[in-house]
Amino acid sequence: MFTSIEGRSVIVTGGSKGIGRGIARVFASAGANVLITARDDDALSTAAVELSGLRGKVTTLSVDVADPAACREMVNAAVERHGGLDVMCANAGVFPSCRLEDLGPADLDGVLDVNFKGTVYSVQAALPALTASGRGRIVITSSITGPITGYPGWSHYGASKAAQLGFVRTAAMELAKRKITINAVLPGNIKTEGLDGMGQQYLDRMAAAVPQGRLGAVADIGNAALFLATDEAGYITGQTLVVDGGQVLPESADALDEI
Repeated sequence: MFTSIEGRSVIVTGGSKGIGRGIARVFASAGANVLITARDDDALSTAAVELSGLRGKVTTLSVDVADPAACREMVNAAVERHGGLDVMCANAGVFPSCRLEDLGPADLDGVLDVNFKGTVYSVQAALPALTASGRGRIVITSSITGPITGYPGWSHYGASKAAQLGFVRTAAMELAKRKITINAVLPGNIKTEGLDGMGQQYLDRMAAAVPQGRLGAVADIGNAALFLATDEAGYITGQTLVVDGGQVLPESADALDEI
């Protein structure tokens, strides 16, 4: 049995949709008080309704993580509402497609500002409160795309996700004396509402690339984040946890045919 995290204070950036909302649901179901942030007020309102009635309280705040001042306001809000901060889930991310030959400064800045700089700013803002907690946990949502795999049109996205892991490894050393751990979860193909319009044939092709034969659920990522936030994971830091149903394992499509 893991030590309960009931009553602990959690921030989930990019928590209004998809994986972020799944992470928030898992933590709130375990009794944590969760502040979810995003840039879309309507999406935040919808998420607040969907996440109501769980063991822990879920509240919202409109935040652009690319703004360091907004990140500080986010942490202050969590401290005011929950009495402190124990867990920072830096999940906010964007993934626009753009081929390398068409990639301009605005495209590159837009992805790096949110995915990489937003991660750094969120973590920086949280450090005083996480230090005061005495059991601070940081969980970064990275991706298999960039650190392990590639996909045409996502060179800038992949670079931002790989950058997160370089940040995690050095941050882990610097934060150890504060009794704060920092780790990253690397999702594979996860079924989110963003895939709803892609059609069943597309979803079937994606699932066929996974040895388990299915797409992951947002709860799979949430459960991984929850584990890394527990007391029992306190000796794990600077690490990456791939949650992909074995997607990165086959050396070729033929390997899947042999299963």
